[in-house]
Amino acid sequence: MARKTKPKTKAGRVSIQDLMSLVNKKAGRNVAHDLTGDNPTSVKEWIPTGSRWLDSITCRGKMAGIPVGKITELAGLSSSGKSYMACQIASQAQKKGHFVVYFDAESAIDPKFLKNSGIDTKSDFMYIQAVSVEKVLETIEDLMTEYAETQFLFIWDSIAATSAEKDLEGDFNPQSSMAVKPRIFAKAFPKLTIPLANQQCTLLLINQLKTNIGAQGWEAMVTPYVAPGGKAIEYFCSLRIWLTKRKSKASFVTDGSGLRIGSEVKVKIEKSRFGSEGRTCGFKILWGKDVGIQDEESWLEALRASGSERFKAGAWNKIYDAKGKEYKFQKSQWITKLQEPEFRSAVLDIMDEEIIRKFESEGKNFSLEGENEEG
Repeated sequence: MARKTKPKTKAGRVSIQDLMSLVNKKAGRNVAHDLTGDNPTSVKEWIPTGSRWLDSITCRGKMAGIPVGKITELAGLSSSGKSYMACQIASQAQKKGHFVVYFDAESAIDPKFLKNSGIDTKSDFMYIQAVSVEKVLETIEDLMTEYAETQFLFIWDSIAATSAEKDLEGDFNPQSSMAVKPRIFAKAFPKLTIPLANQQCTLLLINQLKTNIGAQGWEAMVTPYVAPGGKAIEYFCSLRIWLTKRKSKASFVTDGSGLRIGSEVKVKIEKSRFGSEGRTCGFKILWGKDVGIQDEESWLEALRASGSERFKAGAWNKIYDAKGKEYKFQKSQWITKLQEPEFRSAVLDIMDEEIIRKFESEGKNFSLEGENEEG
């Protein structure tokens, strides 16, 4: 009987290019990378959220936003501005050449609202009714397969309100379809993660925060809310942004007749694979005629929260530019003063120094004070 001989191996140092070629050939596609150049792990592009303050805290050391090629969760309490913020992101994505696909499970999106949010509904936009979890996931997969050269932003509003097909076919007994959606997500998200990265498409999941009923004592204080959907969302989302409202009437935005047209929200980075987990910011969101985030107005709160030596609060607020030049203003003059180029430049420099550069070099962080969230 002939003896089996071991296959000959190449002597000397192994070439990384040869190894990559072998692995890619076996896989039938490019799956091996050396990470020194273009690779699927790095985020090549970010979509602005509509809030400069929020964009400053989503990634360590840079102005960022929503990572392209990844899965992001935008979760919040009822009426905290989730859909409004999602539309701001969609508007920014269209400006970057992305095709927006909006899955709506709540039948709550109005064309006029989309237009007021800055979305062009006549071009690079498609609205789809989210009839079931399975159909949404299949549609996402089909669109990426058929249009492999298109950069999509998929917005799913919301995953909590979308039923699984088993829910639709069964009765109203919740135990008959318990944990169906988490099991679907556990299978679907691993399947979508690599195609999203390779094609540079983005999946934005809108979710609903719920009170953590089972939590007691210290846990109830640390984790007052939970997001439904199972562990797959926690594992496969690269970024999780949570929105909560403030109870005080001082945070309400009203028009001249006293009608409420907006609210102030607190934003927390619940999870980030980009080194910024736990950071917070805040801003006002309007849902009246002028839909969207009151971005510039929030910059004053960012300066106050930063504790910068270049900002002094008072009846007359003072800021100092990098050369020490002083600018005085009252709160009522804030938006008007920002139209002055030198003043605006000084404000943005302080924000970048305190929120981005110092956090990158020193790990310095600050949180909003006086929080009184609604739960």
